[in-house]
Amino acid sequence: MESDMLTRGLLYLFLTVVGVPGNCTVIWAFLHMAYSEHKLLPADAIVLHLACANLLVVGVRCLLEILATFELANVFSDTGCKAVIFVYRTSRSLSIWLTFVLSAFQCLSIAPPGSGWAGVRALVARHLGGIFLFLWVLNTSMSSASIAFSLGSQNDSGLMQHGINVEFCFVRFPSRLSRDANGAVQVARDVVPMALMTAASLIILVFLYRHSQQVKSLRGGAGGGGGGGKRQGSSAEQRAAKAVVALVTMYVTFYGVDNGIWVYTLTVQNTLKSSLLSDVRIFFSSLYASVSPIVIIVTNRKVSKRLSCGREDEKPVQSADTALSTM
Repeated sequence: MESDMLTRGLLYLFLTVVGVPGNCTVIWAFLHMAYSEHKLLPADAIVLHLACANLLVVGVRCLLEILATFELANVFSDTGCKAVIFVYRTSRSLSIWLTFVLSAFQCLSIAPPGSGWAGVRALVARHLGGIFLFLWVLNTSMSSASIAFSLGSQNDSGLMQHGINVEFCFVRFPSRLSRDANGAVQVARDVVPMALMTAASLIILVFLYRHSQQVKSLRGGAGGGGGGGKRQGSSAEQRAAKAVVALVTMYVTFYGVDNGIWVYTLTVQNTLKSSLLSDVRIFFSSLYASVSPIVIIVTNRKVSKRLSCGREDEKPVQSADTALSTM
């Protein structure tokens, strides 16, 4: 095996070894929570759905890439390529949109009770199933081009003129215009939720900063009275803030590199003959799906508690920490 193929296989192996157990752990924790408590809070349901989408990203794309790279099995026929690329693109974009929904819901969670934004939060929670269905329909329809244009072989060198090489598969477009249009749709599909998610996360951080300043002011005026409860609240806010910053930073970094390479691939003609850029893109877009469950396990108090003492009885916590700690 050539060294570049070995490196490629090891990178996908890393994503699979980290991502599959991590996402399965998050899914198990929330399913166990739903079974034992007979309910699941809206923010927890969003995280559960996010972990399922991330598991599809890692399991369908990275695991199959390992099998093909090490010649253990090859599912990348014409039909296999159509299925793999379609499921990968759909679950990848679902991961982005679900993280935006989670950030937006948590942003609404800090709204004062009785305000209009609190009413919007209740409306979102009531129609969460419809939101999930809408996102599935939206992202599957926007990924349908892969079914029409994906191939498992490259027998005709003329296919390279308007195509993209992804090592074991080949995405052929009938014209340069259709290729660029499809690329622009994919970039817009990623950039819009990323921008909205960043804005929602910044609002949360501003709120947490102002609240921490108020806590410090009250603590100083009270001469330290009741400091234990305030310190506990402050530490909960710090955990939530760190989780928000970690996820947003990962998104901006990983998906920023992914979309930057994608735009470069569309604009520079000679890059189409190499699968290297596509491999780098897939690695960075799959890296979030592999690493995010670690962030969720570390920062989500309910998940970490479920893992450390799975059978311990828990009381539902109806506070700001409940909504924000789900990050």
